[in-house]
Amino acid sequence: MPDQTVDNPDESRAHRFVRPPLSRRSFLQRSAVAGLGAASLVAFLDACASSNINGATPSGSPGLQIATPTNPVLWPISADNPVIAAGQKPEQGGVLQLYNYADYIDPNAVKSFEKKYAAYNVKVQISTFNDTDEAMTKIRAGSVPYDMYWPSYDQISRLVNGKLVRPLQQSYIPNIKNVWPSFENPWYDQQWRYTVPYTVYTTGIGWRSDQVKQDIGGLSNPYASLWDPQYRGKTAVIDDWHTAMMLPLLKAGGTDMNVTDPAQIQEIGTQLTAMQAATKPRVTITMYNDISTGQLGLSQFWSGDMVNAVSYLPSGQSPKVLNYWFPPDGKGSVDNDLMVILAKGKCPVLAHLFIDHMLDTTTALGNFSYIGYQPPQNSINPSQLVSDGYLPANLASCTVLPEYFDVGFRLLEMSPSVTALWQQQWQKFKAGG
Repeated sequence: MPDQTVDNPDESRAHRFVRPPLSRRSFLQRSAVAGLGAASLVAFLDACASSNINGATPSGSPGLQIATPTNPVLWPISADNPVIAAGQKPEQGGVLQLYNYADYIDPNAVKSFEKKYAAYNVKVQISTFNDTDEAMTKIRAGSVPYDMYWPSYDQISRLVNGKLVRPLQQSYIPNIKNVWPSFENPWYDQQWRYTVPYTVYTTGIGWRSDQVKQDIGGLSNPYASLWDPQYRGKTAVIDDWHTAMMLPLLKAGGTDMNVTDPAQIQEIGTQLTAMQAATKPRVTITMYNDISTGQLGLSQFWSGDMVNAVSYLPSGQSPKVLNYWFPPDGKGSVDNDLMVILAKGKCPVLAHLFIDHMLDTTTALGNFSYIGYQPPQNSINPSQLVSDGYLPANLASCTVLPEYFDVGFRLLEMSPSVTALWQQQWQKFKAGG
């Protein structure tokens, strides 16, 4: 699939970005939860939470342990799933099997890795998935021996308890020094025993200044713009149940995006119905294309998708028409994705070396220029991204700062019963109220 460059180099020095067919995330368990009633949904999510590597639910299996910033977790390392030995050579003739979202890794990063270990006749093969339910189902089945997977942190409990991931031999990953120090002891994986960071992103509001005359970022409550009737038919929310459903909480000034009280969850549904009546928002994962082509004027956005939107602008149109707002004090939704090594993979040494390769500063910057999602590298700062041409100046707000993770709000894993209550309201919203 061809990529495009911005045709006004004097106005933007943004690097080339591929046009992916889907956003880098799809909403959790998209097809699996569609149409399920509350009782069936609880049973389904319970099974996802407690199933082991073969998909069964063994007696006495560990329950769903939920890590939070106030309840950090140090995951155990079991005798039957040990850390591999240090100092081994790469697997000769190995085929490293990567399992990732489509277009969520730079092909040049793969080529340079193969070249780096050409003496070992190394090859890399990429398989893709559309959503996390599909990915977890195939990983549990184990029919394909994938070596690496790109999860979000709310999957770690199931991956570790199911012994689906290998603990890391950290001696193979010296480039961890290049990332923000907080990721060497994150709350979701203390001592980074199983995970390393891949990308960081915020969730905010994006708009076209030629369709939306207000400065959304200058409003007293930018989130309220998605309820403003003057933008009816021009708005969208992200097709991810938790991400979209936090909007009423953010609009109300909330700081907990993971409420469990049924009355609060019901109120979220009420506010979503009010949004639907006021602006009739599109529910989509292609806002990066839709806003660039003028089909949308205002949308909830992931920061990385706003960066990607630059490459979708019509030929000759300046990226200055695009705008992105996230609270400058960092008190908004911030998240990150991860890299893990899967237990059934055949090339564990190569997998460790590939992680280290992706954490290399040069590789990470090249990857950012391809996928639009920022790696948490110590060397990255807003002025560098603009001056080096990774971002147009008007989208410097898409940069993610380390301090955001000290004050921002996280979308956490929730119990199956609470998730079912959220899903009930989501299904009602998507069905038109």
